[in-house]
Amino acid sequence: MTDTSRSFRVEALVLRHSNFAEADRLLTLFTRERGKLNVVAKGVRKLKSRKAGHLEPFTRVQLQLARGQGMPIITQAETMESYSAIRADLNLTARAAYVLEVLDRFTFAEEEHPQLFQLAVETLQRLNAGVEAFYANRYFELHALDALGFKPELFVCVSCRQPIQPVDQFFSARRGGVVCPDCALRVEGIRPVSVDTLRFLRHFQRSSFKEACRADPKPSQREEMEALLQHYILTQMESRLNTPGFIRAISS
Repeated sequence: MTDTSRSFRVEALVLRHSNFAEADRLLTLFTRERGKLNVVAKGVRKLKSRKAGHLEPFTRVQLQLARGQGMPIITQAETMESYSAIRADLNLTARAAYVLEVLDRFTFAEEEHPQLFQLAVETLQRLNAGVEAFYANRYFELHALDALGFKPELFVCVSCRQPIQPVDQFFSARRGGVVCPDCALRVEGIRPVSVDTLRFLRHFQRSSFKEACRADPKPSQREEMEALLQHYILTQMESRLNTPGFIRAISS
C-alpha cells in the first residue's frame, strides 16, 4: 500500500550537502527505510539554527520529514552517532568518505537497501572505534557488492565454469570474476591475481567480520586486494571515484 501520510521518519546517514536558496541546504541521505533521498533543510545555514549540528556528513541521524510539493523538508533532527574519532583524523575521514561515496554512486533514489545501510553503519562504527581501516573497508567493499547484486565470482572460472585451482589466476572485471590460466588467452582486459590474494578475498567474502580480521595478508597482498576491488567497483560503475585518489595522496 502506498504511504500517503504527509510526515514520516527515517534513520539516515548524511552523505553530502550543498547550499540551497538563501539559508537552506540540500542534503543527500542514505536511509534505512527508503534508500537514498534528497531533502531540504530549511534555514539551517542561519547562525541560530538548531538543526545544523545534526546534519553534517558522517552523521547518523533520526529525522522527521514533511512532504511538500517538491523534495521532503526536515522538520526535526536528532543525532544518533556523530563518529567523533573519524572527524578528528584525516585518514579516517578519507576512509569513511570512501564508504559514503560508494553508497552515493552505487545507489538510486528511493531504492531500499536495509542490508547495505546496516553494513555502512557497522563500517563507520568500526572505523570510529579504531579497527584497522584495511579490514573495515575491504569487508565493506566485498559485502556491499554482494548486497547490490555485483558479487564477484571467486570460486569458479567465469569463462569455463570449472573450479579454480590453487595456482595464480586472472581476474576479469567485465565478466565479474576469476578467469583460469587456460581461458586467460581468450578473455580481454584481464589482470593477474596471485593465489594468496585470491585466498584472502574468498575469506573476506564468505566470513563474518570477526573471522575476516583473523586473516593476516602481507602488505603486497593488501595492496593487490585494494587495487583489484577498486578496479572492479569502478568497472561496474563505469565512472571514477574521488576518494581513492585522496586516500593515496594523504597516505604517501
